[in-house]
Amino acid sequence: MALLQVGIMAPVFTVLNQYDERISLKDFRGCSNVLLYFYPKALTPGCTVQACGMRDSALALEKLDTVVLGISPDPVPKLLRFSEKNSLNFDLLSDPEHLVADDYGVWGQKKMAGHEYMGLIRTTFIIGKDGRLKEVLNKFQTKKHAQNVLASLEALSFPG
Repeated sequence: MALLQVGIMAPVFTVLNQYDERISLKDFRGCSNVLLYFYPKALTPGCTVQACGMRDSALALEKLDTVVLGISPDPVPKLLRFSEKNSLNFDLLSDPEHLVADDYGVWGQKKMAGHEYMGLIRTTFIIGKDGRLKEVLNKFQTKKHAQNVLASLEALSFPG
């Protein structure tokens, strides 16, 4: 499946967060912009840097009326450990069967150390209050992810 394009309605989903609570994308429609970021594996160095960048951007994101949802194939208990270990202040979502990742076109062929395998392709989607995709970011360094996302949100001129 191909990566989703800006302008279309974001695929809706309902999955469990790190506290084993159901989180639905449709619950944010009309209320908040959503920064939905897909990351490969909790508790790994790159994903930790990325998550901590989102955590540390909470005030700026709040001013841009944007909530953060991080999503990975990890099970709920691992997400809770990741959240607690790093004092994360946003929902981490569990997609163990990569159904949401498939819907967003971010489950695909990857290469590492000469080996090819199927996995999650690190990608961020900015979804407006109207439920439409406003931007897709898939070329960034994890340590600059928060900076790139904030610049994109500000460029989109989301009101605070």
